[in-house]
Parts: sequence; C-alpha cells; structure tokens
Amino acid sequence: MTIDSSPALQQVRQWLQDAAHIAMLTGAGVSAESGVPTFRDAQTGLWAHFRPEDLATVDAFRRDPARVWDWYAERRVNMREVQPNAGHRAVADFQRRHPGRLTLATQNVDGLHQKAGSADVLALHGNIFEDQWLDPCALARRPQEGCSPAQAEPGRPPRCVQCGNLARPAVVWFGEMLPHDALGAAERAAARCNVMLVVGTSGAVYPAAGLAHVARAAGARVVIVNPHPSELDDWAHAVLPGTSAQLLPVLLDF
Repeated sequence: MTIDSSPALQQVRQWLQDAAHIAMLTGAGVSAESGVPTFRDAQTGLWAHFRPEDLATVDAFRRDPARVWDWYAERRVNMREVQPNAGHRAVADFQRRHPGRLTLATQNVDGLHQKAGSADVLALHGNIFEDQWLDPCALARRPQEGCSPAQAEPGRPPRCVQCGNLARPAVVWFGEMLPHDALGAAERAAARCNVMLVVGTSGAVYPAAGLAHVARAAGARVVIVNPHPSELDDWAHAVLPGTSAQLLPVLLDF
C-alpha cells in the first residue's frame, strides 16, 4: 500500500476538503527535512560543551553578549542558504489556492515558510534573521516608540548609538513569553478551526503544543503528522506516520 492509498490518509484528506477553516502548527521536524539542525543539534564544534541556558536566555546574553551573539551569527550563516522543502511549498501553494482557509503557526525561527511563499505566518518563537532591543528604549515615552534597531552601530552585538541598548536576535529564549499577538491569533485560529494539523513537532513545548488541546476542546479534529511518536498522539483523532515533505503535498492537493 502506498502513502497515497492509506485509508487513514484518505480520511484525513476528506476532513480537510470538508473543513471551512484549517489551523496548522509546525515544528522542528518540518525544517529538519531542509537540513536545518534542531536547537540542540546546532550545538556542535566550538559550541558542543555549552548548555542551552548558556546560549539562549536573557541572563546568558547579559553575562556574555558577544558569545551568544556569535553563536546566533553562526546559525544565521548556516541557515541562510537553506531552501524550503516540499512540505513548506505544499502549505504555501494551498494558501494561494484557498485564501484565508488555512492559518499557519510555527515554532520554527528559520523563515522557511515565508521563503516558500506563505503569508501572515504566526511565528510563535520569533525569527532568527531579525533583531530587537534587549531592553526597552530609555529614550521612549511610550512602549511602541524609541530607537530603531536600524540605528545600531556594528558590533558583537550591535549597540544603539543613541541610548546604548544592545541588539539581540528576535527569538524567544528560555523563560520568555511568546509574542502576545502571535499566540493570541494562533489560539483564536485553533478555537474556530474544523481540523488542526500538528506537523513535525514532539508536542512537548508549551504553550504552542496547547493549541491542539484548544482545537479539540472546541470540537475540531486533531491530526498529527510526524515520523516519530509525539506527546499529542493520544489526543489526536488521527496520527499519520511520515514526514511533512511526504504527506503534506498529498493531504493538501485539492
């Protein structure tokens, strides 16, 4: 039996065709198929002896901003040439054919969904290619005002020429809250969808993994697409063992 003819896959495909709205959460497995190492897999060579809390927390950045900046600079170089795979392209193609029908939230910070052509991606963990200030701007009278990261002078890390603030990667570090607007939009999509696709994630990282519970509680069907067991399998209506590059082009081809 081929992947295309699997009864479970055909059932999920029918659910998707009948769905007025689909929510999707993607994780590291989707990007791994393009050659993007997972967070811990990126700790190789010089970085192999560092713990995650040495490289991806606010405290680590304050202790040694140059070291953390250099690690992210190396990750940016390694990720910049990576290209979207068939899974990314299948999602983007579906969104072009069916505007407004699929809301995409991702735990990935590599921008591959955007590079594939997906618009309005809810980047729950940020974007590694963007910067933000470490602290609120001391010159701002309102939170949305203040110096722009474009004003930073080069350095390891760059520093604001006006207020001295340090630039940092615009990613969510351990112990930080997810972006309020992105998480809120993802929760609203999960609460109103008919089908929730959870793709390439272990389901162990919250609050992102909680989107599947929101969807199920609201009456949606939850579908897991992953080559390995996930912590959300017992909550799902269907579990499709396979990679996103294998299964999404088949599931979303209508």
